[in-house]
Amino acid sequence: MIRNSDLNIPDIPENAAATTQEYVYERLRNAIMLGAIEPGTSLTMRGLAERLGLSPTPVREAVRRLSSEHAIQIKDNRRMTVPLMTPDHFEELVALRIAVEVHTAKRALPYVSDIIIEKLTEIDDRMDRFVAERDLDQLTLLNQAFHRTLYTVNPAQASMPIVESIWLQLGPFQRQAIMRVTEYYEIDRHKEILAALTTRDAAALRDAITNDIRDGVHKSGRNLLALTDAV
Repeated sequence: MIRNSDLNIPDIPENAAATTQEYVYERLRNAIMLGAIEPGTSLTMRGLAERLGLSPTPVREAVRRLSSEHAIQIKDNRRMTVPLMTPDHFEELVALRIAVEVHTAKRALPYVSDIIIEKLTEIDDRMDRFVAERDLDQLTLLNQAFHRTLYTVNPAQASMPIVESIWLQLGPFQRQAIMRVTEYYEIDRHKEILAALTTRDAAALRDAITNDIRDGVHKSGRNLLALTDAV
């Protein structure tokens, strides 16, 4: 069992304008979204506070927010866990992710400039380097940056809170699934996204986003769930 003192909670840049509670929330949220804390990990308020070097008060409020986002499950005995994934919940999250991200990408398409495409290409090039190194933290961060950069070019977008909520719920399980994949991608779907953006082809963009999600988590996630059920 992982002790709270041994939890992997990566540092994040501190925002001087943020409160301690906001910093704790963002740091724990980032750790869960990256998959740095495994599904089923048992947590305690005191243990998290000791790990972060803080009093329990800001940790308690951050945990409350994360619980409302289904990222942490609070048990009756006051202990907490990062929820385990179930097949039905997994299929629902993947279907929802495809629907929301295809919608968000297509709505962003009219606002995509050559400068944005160059920025996305640079992010994808950096991802290629980390694929060879199997640096899953950097791959996850850059993958999120790639999609976030595309989706937020729409000045009227309202989908990112939904998108990030799905990423948060999938993060720990997605890390488990990717760790068991020998080849991160057989086909680089980001290259297909970039090609669709360059030609302003909405149908090709829809297909590329869909296939990126299916290749990135759906296939490996189904395989992992099947192995878990077989045990």
